[in-house]
Amino acid sequence: MKIGFSNDQYVEMQSARIRERISQFGGKLYLEFGGKLFDDYHASRVLPGFHPDAKLRMLMQLKDEAEIVIVISAPDIENHKVRGDLGITYDTDVLRLMNEFRECGLYVGSVVITRFQKQESAILFKNHLESYGVRVYLHYSIKGYPNNVPFIVSDQGFGKNDYIETSHPLVVITAPGPGSGKLATCLSQLYNEKKRGVNAGYAKFETFPIWNLPLKHPVNLAYEAATADLNDVNMIDPFHLEAYGKTTVNYNRDVESFPVLQAMFEMIYGESPYRSPTDMGVNMAGFCITDDEVCREASRQEIIRRWYTAVAGIADGSRYESEADKIELIMNQAKVTKSDRAVVAPALTRARETGAPATAIELPDGRIVTGRTSNLLGCTAAALLNALKTMAGIDHEIRIISPEAIAPIQHLKTDIYKSKNPRLHTDEVLIALSVSAVDNADAAKALAELPRLTGCQAHVSVMLSAIDITVMKRLGVQMTCEPVYENKKIFH
Repeated sequence: MKIGFSNDQYVEMQSARIRERISQFGGKLYLEFGGKLFDDYHASRVLPGFHPDAKLRMLMQLKDEAEIVIVISAPDIENHKVRGDLGITYDTDVLRLMNEFRECGLYVGSVVITRFQKQESAILFKNHLESYGVRVYLHYSIKGYPNNVPFIVSDQGFGKNDYIETSHPLVVITAPGPGSGKLATCLSQLYNEKKRGVNAGYAKFETFPIWNLPLKHPVNLAYEAATADLNDVNMIDPFHLEAYGKTTVNYNRDVESFPVLQAMFEMIYGESPYRSPTDMGVNMAGFCITDDEVCREASRQEIIRRWYTAVAGIADGSRYESEADKIELIMNQAKVTKSDRAVVAPALTRARETGAPATAIELPDGRIVTGRTSNLLGCTAAALLNALKTMAGIDHEIRIISPEAIAPIQHLKTDIYKSKNPRLHTDEVLIALSVSAVDNADAAKALAELPRLTGCQAHVSVMLSAIDITVMKRLGVQMTCEPVYENKKIFH
C-alpha cells in the first residue's frame, strides 16, 4: 500500500508542540483531547502511514509529564449510551480506557461525572469506581450554559463544581465520546485554578479538520462525510482571517462557540490568550503529509465508503436519508462517484453471472479476486479463501481446508445450534483453515497471508452479516456493500 504520511515525524512534532504549549502557560496545561486516542482507524485510512495508535504513542512521549482525566456525563450513564464502534456503554468504556491507559504506563488521575443531578445510575457508577480506589469528582449542570457567561464564570457556576486535584503539568481531558463535557471540565478547572492562584492554560487537540489544508481538500471533506450524522461543516476560520490575514480551516461548532469561549477566557484570565479557534489547537498532522496525492486518493475512497455505509444504514433502518444525501453532496465536491471504487464492478458482475451474492477483494498488488455464495460457503468467506490462496501462490483447484475440519462446524451449526444455514461464515472458515494448517502445508501458507489483507478493499453485492463485518474489520479489510438484502425477510 502506498504511504502518504510520516507517523514518526508526527509523533515527534506533536509531542514537541504540546510541550511548547505547556511552557507558554507557565507549566500547567489542560488539553481537551478530541477524537479517538486508541484505534483511530479513520485517520489511518485517510492518511496512509498514520498508525491507529499514533496519538497514544505521542502521549507516551509525554507520559512523565501527563495525567489522564476521563469525563463522562451523568445523562449518558443514565441512558446507557453506547459507543457505536465498540458496542459497549460509555460507563463500561470508561473502565476499558482506564485499563488501557494504565497498561501503557500512563497515569489516570481521576474520573469526572458531568451534568450531575443525583441520577441513580451515576451514583452507582461513582460508588463502583470508588470501590476500586478511583477518585471521582462531580460537575453540575449550570443554568444558562454556555451563553450566560457572568453566571457561569462565578462561584454559583464553575465555582460549584468539585475542584479536580491534579499533580502533573499536562492534564489530558478525554472521554468515551462526544457530548461528555470535556470543554466545560477544562474551563471549570481554569476558573478554580485561578481562584487558587494558578494561571493554568487550555488547548485543544483535534485531528480533523486539518487546519492548514485547503477547505475542500479531500482529507477535510472525508471528515465532513464521517460526521454527516452530526451536521458538522468545515469552514474558514473568520476570526483567524481577521486577526492574522491567513486562511485556516476549522469546523462550525468551534467557530460558533468561540465568542463565548473568548468571553470566558477574558473573565478568567483578564484577557483571552487566543484570537481564534485555530489558535487554540495544537494539531501538527498537516505538516506530516509526505505524499499529498496518496492522501487525496485515500480520502476520496473513504468518502465513497462512508456513502455506502449510510445507504446500507437506510436499508437496515439505522440511519436517516439526510445523512446519505449530505455525503452525496460531498462526493460531488470531491469529484468522485461510487464507480470510482475498483471492487464494486467486479462484485456486481460476478453476482449477475452466477445468480448468487458475490464479494470482490482487491489485493495489495491491485489484483481483484471474487467469491460467490455456495452450499458450503458464504460469498465473503469464499472470497477470503480465494484471496489467501492467490496471495500464497496456491492453485485455485487445490483444497486447503479438509472436509474433516468443516463437517464438525456444520454439525454444530445445524444440529446443535439449530441453524437453518449450514454455510460457513468468515470466522468459521478461518477456524477450519487454522485446524487444517496443522498437517496441511498449503493451509499454513494461506493462513500466513492474513496480515497482508490489512488495508485491502472489498465490496459485497448484498448486505453483509454482522459476523462477517466484525471479522473483516479485525483483519483490516475496508468493506462496503450494496444496500439490499439477500432475501426478503423482515428479520435478518
